[in-house]
Amino acid sequence: MDLHRAQLRNMAALQDRHNRQVHPDWRSQGYEYYRAVWIECAELLDHIGWKWWRRQQPDVEQVRLEVVDIWHFGLSDLLRANAVNDALADHMASRAVAIEGADLRWAVEALALTALERKAFDIDAFLDVMNALPMGLDELHDIYVGKNILNAFRQDHGYRDGTYVKIWNGREDNAHLAEIAASLDIARPSYADDLYAALEARYGAATRE
Repeated sequence: MDLHRAQLRNMAALQDRHNRQVHPDWRSQGYEYYRAVWIECAELLDHIGWKWWRRQQPDVEQVRLEVVDIWHFGLSDLLRANAVNDALADHMASRAVAIEGADLRWAVEALALTALERKAFDIDAFLDVMNALPMGLDELHDIYVGKNILNAFRQDHGYRDGTYVKIWNGREDNAHLAEIAASLDIARPSYADDLYAALEARYGAATRE
């Protein structure tokens, strides 16, 4: 429980820092985080595959990244509601149990539906998606940290004004992130700085070509 509390505190601090990078007073802007949640759910379904008229192979790595993208917006919604605390971490830990044979598509649709109905993020519906995948809380934390660093990198390199180049050397930046993150030790205190520096070096080399 203590580990999951520390992980949630870490993610909350990173999310608040990123949101302040987007807007210093992000909590009062009325951003529709629920809308981002259900749209990300649709993107997640595309990576699972849902088209019965042609062969599709699930891209599990991209599915996990989409789950983390949903969590960025869900966590923002929870932070704005002052609902991120040790009790939430304990609840997440108690509910995070892999469910064998669960229908991941149905769980994703249920999360999208509750976002649309409530215009808010439903943590239990989100945990159902994680359990159906399955994806544990440790994995959520580790992938989240990497994606958060990438989001900060994007903002620093012109994401909002449209000058950021998302495709490097024929691959999306998410693919570069996964490759770089796999080569680093997340337990190192310098992990975030190391990851950012590696992204900087690779991006700079690609965009100078």
